[in-house]
Amino acid sequence: MDNVPMSNAVLPSAGTTARKALFPALTMLLLGAAAALAEEGKAAAPATPYFQTAWSLLPAVIAIGLALLTKEVYTSLFVGIAAGGLLFSNFNFEGTLTHIFNDGIVKSLADAYNVGILVFLVVLGILVMLMNRAGGSAAFGRWASSRIKSRTGAQLATIALGVFIFVDDYFNCLTVGSVMRPVSDKSRISRAKLAYLVDATAAPICIIAPVSSWAAAVSSYVEEGNGLYLFIRAIPFNFYALLTLVMMATLAMTRLDYGPMARHEKNAQENGDIFSGMKGLADALNEEGNPKGIMLDLLLPVVVLIVSCVTGMIYSGGYFSGNGVSFVDAFSNSDASVGLMLGSAVTLAVTFVYYLLRRVLSFSQITACIPDGFKSMVPAILILTFAWSLKAMTDSLGAKQFVETVVRGSASGFQSFLPAIIFLIACFLSFATGTSWGTFGILIPITLSVFPLTAPLGIVCVSACMAGAVCGDHCSPISDTTIMASAGAQCDHVTHVSTQLPYAITVAAVSFVSYIIAGFVPSAIIALPAAIALMIGTLLVIRKCYR
Repeated sequence: MDNVPMSNAVLPSAGTTARKALFPALTMLLLGAAAALAEEGKAAAPATPYFQTAWSLLPAVIAIGLALLTKEVYTSLFVGIAAGGLLFSNFNFEGTLTHIFNDGIVKSLADAYNVGILVFLVVLGILVMLMNRAGGSAAFGRWASSRIKSRTGAQLATIALGVFIFVDDYFNCLTVGSVMRPVSDKSRISRAKLAYLVDATAAPICIIAPVSSWAAAVSSYVEEGNGLYLFIRAIPFNFYALLTLVMMATLAMTRLDYGPMARHEKNAQENGDIFSGMKGLADALNEEGNPKGIMLDLLLPVVVLIVSCVTGMIYSGGYFSGNGVSFVDAFSNSDASVGLMLGSAVTLAVTFVYYLLRRVLSFSQITACIPDGFKSMVPAILILTFAWSLKAMTDSLGAKQFVETVVRGSASGFQSFLPAIIFLIACFLSFATGTSWGTFGILIPITLSVFPLTAPLGIVCVSACMAGAVCGDHCSPISDTTIMASAGAQCDHVTHVSTQLPYAITVAAVSFVSYIIAGFVPSAIIALPAAIALMIGTLLVIRKCYR
């Protein structure tokens, strides 16, 4: 990992970040002050006619559209939140203010799960700063550059590390990005490409790993304790996740890039500009860490972090309670927020002691990393807070119930095409709301009510739910996983979204066709090889067109 400050890397520059965040920050302050003056005993806002209608998706559509058009994520998210408040209160001023702040921003920040994720982000930011200052990142970069001689090797190493860290997508994004940045920089891989590789080995890996926080989430939506059994049976039909792995490996080995990503990769290869013209970020690469740093100064904290987070997750699931809870059950019942928070806190304490004993950093230098690490995560925290608040707006407008009604009304016919239809619906819902887990909660119970647990087509449809949810999450600019992939790779967030989108859409299109095949032939032995062949064939056609 290099020494680029996160606050400079997630967005074009610190000054630009401050200017872009100024408007929504001031607006929030003024509106918050006005909302604080409202008395709690006032009458509730009038019932809204927009509840459980297509209008419930408008806030997300506005936020996503503005983000892609203006390339500015803060104001876009806040405008989407404001639109949700207006619709919920039926354009009542006081009701809008109360809903935006009390039911949106404040409630999101008061949620225990969300707070745990924010604490994990802050601690990880501090750890990244410590490893940079100790020289571990530079030492790892020197070691890796002496052994990884090609861009293909660097990309495959990033993919391999992403596959290895399968426990949780948040942990995956930030750890893989931090560890592989020096390697990708030495190989002249653009930060946009690194962010794609990080993002594509986060949720897509977790959704096919039986021991992961995602497996636990999916299992929780299935009754009678059959959740893990269903999850494992659905893995061979999770085309989006599996084909994403095929695509990443094929892109790396064939050196193929297309769409906006091709320009970023060309700038990195020919000009050494991994940020595509963001000179402020490029200049920051000249900073050096401690020359006494060794590779162990990076590897030890990362290994301790992995072990501690896994231990923290099974602890939160009751593994050490003495009640005979198995490892698998503990993981199924785990709270990822608690586990990651506790694991990162233990890692921070161990790293403090280790660096003091190694004498690579003094006590004052270590404590100076605390506020610096916190500041490095402020952009990601701000975006996450707004994304959570936007989700609260769509939830309050009944977006989930609206989609559920639409799905239930059309689930009776076209059975062979249902997997493909469910995949598209899950993609749209996850993209609009920025959440995979919420999409699971809506669509999996509906699917299981249509098909029995043992029905082959039912397994395919459940897998289509999971694949579509991951696809939408992968594409959405308001997804927390996408946001943290940008943070982990220290890439401008909108740049990451715009360069990743053509790749994700390509895999989604092939997955859609694959689900049509699986709908008629619900056999993994036939459908999965056909999907892989179709994916590789599509990429070879694209490669020929770009030559």
